Order: sequence, then structure tokens, then C-alpha cells
Amino acid sequence: MASLINLKTFTDSRGNLTVIEKVVPFDIKRIFYIYGVDNSERGGHRHYETRQAAICLRGRCTIYNDNGLEESSYVLDSPEQCLIIEPEDFHTMHSFSDDAMLMVLASEHFESTDYIHTPYQIKQAI
Repeated sequence: MASLINLKTFTDSRGNLTVIEKVVPFDIKRIFYIYGVDNSERGGHRHYETRQAAICLRGRCTIYNDNGLEESSYVLDSPEQCLIIEPEDFHTMHSFSDDAMLMVLASEHFESTDYIHTPYQIKQAI
């Protein structure tokens, strides 16, 4: 299931410096960011292999996750928050503020065959 981690941030009179080092549980092979989103929903898939780390650099958005056993929603509204999304997490991103910029770090290069667009229909047995 997805999990939220806090990124180490150094703050002084000059501003803030947030570090992403030794906290993302995978090697980063791809980085993309989403911004300028209207009231659309983004995502709507899970993966066979890809793990992701989502950071809302500016503004806020909500990420819904369903791993077939449980569902959760996370409001990302600080660049100090990082949501780790596991391959089995069917996820959607929505409720983007007008100024939102969501950066995603991915464990794999883009491969269309890694995407599963079908949400879970029935909760799996534990």
C-alpha cells in the first residue's frame, strides 16, 4: 500500500532546501511532472513493475490509492511530503489547485505494457 514519508528539509533565513537522498526505496529511472490541470482526473492505472514517488512541489492535489485490499487518499500540499506508490496501487490524482505542480519519480522507464488500466472490482481475500 502507498505510504507517506517526510523529506528532510533545511530552513534558514535564505529559504528552504529539501533533499531527496536515500529515502526513495528504488533507483530513479524516469522523472515527470504534471501541472496546468483543469478539473480532470489523472492516472487511473496501476503497474506490473513500476514504483513511484509523488511530490507536489507547488499547490496541492489528492491521490487516491486502492491496492485491492484497502483504499486510501492522500492530500499532498507540501514539497516536504513524498507519497510512495507501489505497483499494485491503482491510483488517481485529482483536485489539483490551479498552481499545482506534481513531480513523480519512477523506478522504470515508460513501457505501455507495464500499465494496468482496470481498477480492482472485488477486494482480495486477506
